[in-house]
Amino acid sequence: MQDNSNTQYFKVQKEPEIQVSEVIATIFTALTEKGYNPVNQIVGYIMSGDPTYITSHKGARSLIMKVERDEILEELLENYINTRLTK
Repeated sequence: MQDNSNTQYFKVQKEPEIQVSEVIATIFTALTEKGYNPVNQIVGYIMSGDPTYITSHKGARSLIMKVERDEILEELLENYINTRLTK
């Protein structure tokens, strides 16, 4: 019989930190491969929060839901400012 008078401990493995830039690149590739306009589809997702804008090809839909929409928007805007406006 097992002694249940002591506290039991267990460790939960954390998922590796997901980089938003990697998520965007993967989503872009999946959408392009399926023949969608990636800009239109990503904008639709950011504006509505509806994951059906993103294809499930290559796990893209599941992946995009692992990051917050505001994080995606922040990454895109930061990249735009750094590449276009601060030269």
